[in-house]
Amino acid sequence: MIYTILAQAEPQGSGWMSQLLLFGGIALVFYFFMIRPQQKKQKDQKKFINEIKKGDSVVTIGGVHGKVYAHDDDTITVEVDKSTKIKFERSAISLEASKRETDKS
Repeated sequence: MIYTILAQAEPQGSGWMSQLLLFGGIALVFYFFMIRPQQKKQKDQKKFINEIKKGDSVVTIGGVHGKVYAHDDDTITVEVDKSTKIKFERSAISLEASKRETDKS
């Protein structure tokens, strides 16, 4: 009787192939729906930060709205009022919020 039970529980030969295909499919889904869009977003953010020029309206990641007054290699001076200027790192400028701000105008 024990021999009959063990004989029925024997795995089939193509089980590892279907598991390999399943894991490959999951990896493709992760790449196309998570990794690739994130890489594209980072590329767009970097391009936006490098193309900022004087007079552009920007929003920082902290929510400060203003116009670019001056910029150098790694900092940007933002004019938030007539006589108020704040210096930020370039990485503190948000692409998403800045796009929304220009769309409203």
